[in-house]
Amino acid sequence: MTASRSHDPAIVIAVATALELAVNRALELAPSARKDLAELGGTLLAIECTKPEVEMFMVIEPCGSLTIKTYSEVKATTRVRGSLDDFLSLATAEDPAATLINSDLEIIGNSAPLVAVQQIITRMDIDWEAPLVAVLGDVAGHQFAQLLRGAFSWGQAAGKSLRRQLSEFILEEGRLSPPEAELENFYTEVQSLSLRVERLQSRLARLAKRVSESA
Repeated sequence: MTASRSHDPAIVIAVATALELAVNRALELAPSARKDLAELGGTLLAIECTKPEVEMFMVIEPCGSLTIKTYSEVKATTRVRGSLDDFLSLATAEDPAATLINSDLEIIGNSAPLVAVQQIITRMDIDWEAPLVAVLGDVAGHQFAQLLRGAFSWGQAAGKSLRRQLSEFILEEGRLSPPEAELENFYTEVQSLSLRVERLQSRLARLAKRVSESA
């Protein structure tokens, strides 16, 4: 698939390069985040916008850096698909978790790496604006940077309540004290499962509503 059928491919490539530069600059100052990403080495995440048609691929390198490109023949580990409106709604929502569950965004493949990468990027202080302004200009660059800041905040909001509830159960009810690495992995897997279950319930509810209305 080409990067875009309705936009100048050169602009899309320039934006991908700017995003890659922003993330890798931040990773140079965040060795723990780089180490966490290295553990996901070989992961390929695809972001597919259907309207307008733009596609980008994020490759996690074994060294812990990120490569962003507009074309890949390799099957993505995880693919997120939706329209620009879907992504904008998620990025600007007051309740990102609920918006993700009830939106038309599709998550195809293993969602755990997507959640893990999102959480790693959220913890870093990334200057999205400078490289994007250099490519898109002041107004568009600023707006895109705001969109990215919102997009990389949803996982933090969605996981806060779940993390607190699990911690209370483990520390107060279960009287357990597992290693931190195992606990973090458990949180990620439960959050991923929770999102998939809630999305399925939401889709079933919408389907039932459509059937009821057509009866």
